[in-house]
Amino acid sequence: MKLVRYGTPGRIRPGLIDDHGEMRDLSGWIQDLTISELTPSRFSHLLAINPGELAVVEEAEPLAAPIADLRNVYCVGLNYRDHAEELGLAIPEAPVLFQKSGAAIAGPEDQLVLPPGSTTTDWEVELAAVISRPGRDIPVDQALGHVAGYMILNDVTERALQAANGGQWFLGKSCDGFAPVGPCLVGTRMVPDPQVLDLWLDVNGERQQTGSTATMIFSVAECIAFLSRHLTLVPGDVISTGTPPGVGHGQTPPRYLKPGDVVTAGITNLGEQRFEVVAPD
Repeated sequence: MKLVRYGTPGRIRPGLIDDHGEMRDLSGWIQDLTISELTPSRFSHLLAINPGELAVVEEAEPLAAPIADLRNVYCVGLNYRDHAEELGLAIPEAPVLFQKSGAAIAGPEDQLVLPPGSTTTDWEVELAAVISRPGRDIPVDQALGHVAGYMILNDVTERALQAANGGQWFLGKSCDGFAPVGPCLVGTRMVPDPQVLDLWLDVNGERQQTGSTATMIFSVAECIAFLSRHLTLVPGDVISTGTPPGVGHGQTPPRYLKPGDVVTAGITNLGEQRFEVVAPD
């Protein structure tokens, strides 16, 4: 099942994408797609819905972030060997963790407003897992059982800010709108193995990133298990699992986003997000 939220601010509705690619309205079943709907019992209820019983959304509607109130956004840095190499950084011996602010979360079609004065904003397409079951010290072989589903997350990064004052990863990755998510949350039944997915990202129709989750240094399950050794994961937590090579900062010369650029990013079975880069007001 592919869950979505659609509409304009003030009239966002829950929906799903059926097997034929049609959007259907879920508002007769739930008021919104929130963290409370991710708990195992509620999520099982959603998975049992017959899409054919839902009304088709006839008019084209903009898409919002697939979950209304996502909690923590935990990210794994340098989790693809070839990405670490393109940045000239050592291969990590354990997952490198950082967070993005809640203010960074945006919809898959929202405009990306560059921070004032930014000339080094970069892109990073990533696979993100959304937690449905709480857990602490989760064994690797049970980690995927704590996942509600997967979605695309673009770990947008302001490189100069990230490097400032000895290293400001949180600030460089947490500007408003720096975590576009979606277009949909895809249940684990449709993604039985998250380590066999292709990722790609284009800027203005030109391919920049191409990769596969098969080349992760630490698998999705290993990332979840490692994080849960140190804190309790709760429903609505997002774990973004790193990016493949092809980021702008690793190119010669470096290439960064500018107003007017259009970024398209996709992952196998998870759809595609597309947003335009605009200058600050």
